Amino acid sequence: MKKDIFIGILVGFICNAIGFIVASFIIGKLKGYDLVSAIQTSVSEGSIGQIMSLGAILNLIAFFAFIRKRQDYRARGVLIITVFIAVITFVIKLF
Repeated sequence: MKKDIFIGILVGFICNAIGFIVASFIIGKLKGYDLVSAIQTSVSEGSIGQIMSLGAILNLIAFFAFIRKRQDYRARGVLIITVFIAVITFVIKLF
């Protein structure tokens, strides 16, 4: 059970990281920046929380894939990391 939750947390973190990179890349290309410059610009503009939220969209795919396969504890791990990212985004927006 703990192993499955850990796997879900790991999958959720990886999906979120990939989604963050893809969202940063797309937003950077729209503004004419490369990936690193897009991330630096979003940090300086204070929009990093929004990009982190966009990155969490991939967690939906992982969550519903685990639910469909009846791997509830792994889905719970994805949900834990999604809530964690939401709290971090809220704290970033707050300060």
